[in-house]
Amino acid sequence: MLADHTTLVKFLIEERRRHPSASGDLNGLILDVSLACKAISNRVAVGALGDVLGSAEATNVQGETQQKLDVLANDLFLRVNEWSGHLAGMASEEMADPYVLPKKYPRGKYLLVFDPLDGSSNIDVNVSVGSIFSILRTPNPGEDPAPDDYLQPGTEQVCAGYAIYGPSTMLVLSVGTGVHGFTLDSELGEFILTRPDMRLPAAASEFAINASNQRFWEPAVQRYVDECLAGRSGPRHKDFNMRWVASLVAEAHRILVRGGVFLYPRDTKDERPGRLRLLYEANPVAFIIEQAGGAASTGTERILEVRPEGLHQRIPFIFGATEEVERLERYHRDHNDREYDSPLYNTRGLFRTATG
Repeated sequence: MLADHTTLVKFLIEERRRHPSASGDLNGLILDVSLACKAISNRVAVGALGDVLGSAEATNVQGETQQKLDVLANDLFLRVNEWSGHLAGMASEEMADPYVLPKKYPRGKYLLVFDPLDGSSNIDVNVSVGSIFSILRTPNPGEDPAPDDYLQPGTEQVCAGYAIYGPSTMLVLSVGTGVHGFTLDSELGEFILTRPDMRLPAAASEFAINASNQRFWEPAVQRYVDECLAGRSGPRHKDFNMRWVASLVAEAHRILVRGGVFLYPRDTKDERPGRLRLLYEANPVAFIIEQAGGAASTGTERILEVRPEGLHQRIPFIFGATEEVERLERYHRDHNDREYDSPLYNTRGLFRTATG
């Protein structure tokens, strides 16, 4: 019975009661975001039957090929959230510039930044994808925000979350009081609280990294992965499993539920400082991971304390079990001035050189 379960609406009302001075705008905005996620979930679920698979024959500001669902999901986020008066503006990974609300709609006191469909390269092979969002306060409520108003460190987030569209659709969010997971009941059309107070397991036996980039890794990352691959006979004295889904939402959800560490580190490929977007991906996921008892870092500093320099800034991203993240930070410090001589590089098949 519905009366026996906590819906997202009920959860948000109970949270608001703990803060009597709250206006309710944040609750309304979160519910609008959840509606956008429900709509995207429906479109993802119909797949080829709804003619939503395949390329949109366009590229986004990141230079990436857009999928039809990328475009559709971005439009759903804009249309669902623009009219309510909760927001002053929005910014999306799929758009070069912030979205200016139509003049007919009132301006509110929050900013919404989002990745409307993370992991879209997995769509055509029916692997889990998701949406990621972050909510910030606008410096000048009631006015159109300036582009620089979005450039706030992750510590300023008032809410962050993601939706994962998998065997079931889940919405995982935090308003700074822990992390809570809601499963979509498709018959009722309601998100139901199914994972209250989610905590990231402290011990880790899995790591996620794109091993095809190994030749571009920094020495600190090379050392960490070598030690994990060495298993029980190595310096860690335990076996690790390696995972890679190529969907940040799927990786984050697995680590949040099952433990482990995720690495998309800085490397020398394409001379980029990192691959994932600070505002749309790293900050909201880091907020959730920290609220669940984990840690998130660039390898050298806490993600949430990085001051953004641009709307689409990319950054190295390491998150998961605190002990593993701290170990990686220590290795980055150890190898800033001294190269790591990998003992596995010429012996293990995965890391064998072309001349080996």
